Amino acid sequence: MSSRRSTWFYGLLIVLTSAVAGMVLASRLGLTPQSVAQTTFAVPSANSAPLGGPLDATTFRNIAKAASPAVVNIRTESRRQTPSLSDLFGGDDLPFELPIPRGEGPRQRTVEAAGTGFIIDGSGLILTNNHVVENTTKIEVALYGADNGNVYQARIVGRDQLTDSALIELTEKVDHPLPEITFGDSDQMQPGDWVMAIGNPFKFAHSVSVGVVSGLGRPLEVADRRNLDVIQTDAAINPGNSGGPLLNIRGEVIGINTAIIADARQQGNIGIGFAVPINVIRDLLPQLRSGKVTRGRIGVGVRDVRQHEFDELGLKNRDGALIPEVSRGGAAAKAGIEPGDVILTYNGRPVRRSADLIGMVTATRPGTNVPVHIIRDGSERTITVTVEELDLEAERSQVGAADPRDPSAQPEPSRGFGMELGPVTPQDQRELKLESARGALITAVEPDSPAARAGLAPGEVIVRVGRRAVTTAREANDELSRIPSGGTALMRVIRGGNEIFVSVAKD
Repeated sequence: MSSRRSTWFYGLLIVLTSAVAGMVLASRLGLTPQSVAQTTFAVPSANSAPLGGPLDATTFRNIAKAASPAVVNIRTESRRQTPSLSDLFGGDDLPFELPIPRGEGPRQRTVEAAGTGFIIDGSGLILTNNHVVENTTKIEVALYGADNGNVYQARIVGRDQLTDSALIELTEKVDHPLPEITFGDSDQMQPGDWVMAIGNPFKFAHSVSVGVVSGLGRPLEVADRRNLDVIQTDAAINPGNSGGPLLNIRGEVIGINTAIIADARQQGNIGIGFAVPINVIRDLLPQLRSGKVTRGRIGVGVRDVRQHEFDELGLKNRDGALIPEVSRGGAAAKAGIEPGDVILTYNGRPVRRSADLIGMVTATRPGTNVPVHIIRDGSERTITVTVEELDLEAERSQVGAADPRDPSAQPEPSRGFGMELGPVTPQDQRELKLESARGALITAVEPDSPAARAGLAPGEVIVRVGRRAVTTAREANDELSRIPSGGTALMRVIRGGNEIFVSVAKD
């Protein structure tokens, strides 16, 4: 009995030993299947510790020494027919034309441009501006220091027009470790804080400039009717600095240098440069890494509540986002939101300013049902909106719709508002594509009048004044005459086929 057990035990031991040895040998020979799981991209952590500490003669030298190795120079080639976004950003990269091949049309040209970027991952991931790499046919990257003059090919991984950001990746292997930039917290920055810019201005590689934060929340137009709040700095930023880092006093990136205001000859820095806050980009990195940035949209125009409006709108203060325009057929229109509504909360979160609402909506996954608390005619209510996916191309096509304004109308003053009203004729209804002939047609607007300052123009139709719908010019004039001098008229106006909200302060 004991002999049988011993024989069975040793036999089992031999089998197990052989199996383990076989596994070790196979792994060394590469016979076992390797894991197909790829390394997950980790969003860089941000240092949110309070800024502070002494400033001495070597502070900026040490920042430049530590951060410059992670900064790269980018050179691109593209085929252009019309000015690109880089031209709209004040020439903040460095384009110049190459000879046009024989037989090619004059509208096509090959353009080379120089920009900047910075390494955020040792695998070769680099952050830069969208306008540096958009529509490019070739991207080359030069690293810092003695790299034998090598340049490396790169490809676009993901890009985003609304933050002017792009993630690119080296497609050629580098034979040495790549340094990574350190992330700071852009929400900590305040006017007067020291900052440093590193970049490739006018192709002078890894140039360093120092300044301060000049302002926060400066609106920069990044697409039709869409602005991005950016950091203003007086650190010298010039053509070629685009995509480079703006660093805090610890040498951490707190912004991506994006645009400048140049003089009339567009020659370069005059002390006003702009950087996209790095916190905005950092939140987008997973989507940039995936190759597509998806944003929400509800189909409204928004603006802040003005000082003279909040009482008329039934508000206690200026908190909220006022809706001057609702897109026909959009998510907001389907949910029942109307021009003149003020959104107070979105998905349970308070909306202080229009920028708050924009950020919340764009960060919402399309298809999500969101409760929106509004005030209309002094009464509060909650409306559920199903968020759509933002499509910038579709928005652009809508922006180009025909403008019904008639610039040939002779302006004549009217009582307190500086506009003249008339009936909507059948011809007006056809030409302006109105659903009905109800309302008061604006036939003239006096220059520099309250109506002109509010953006009203001939060819627009007033359909509501205050809480009353108006069907004729007489009704509109009657309602407007009831408003005292210094008061505010809240109106709904048909413009370009859409009903919008307009407020006009009466003289």
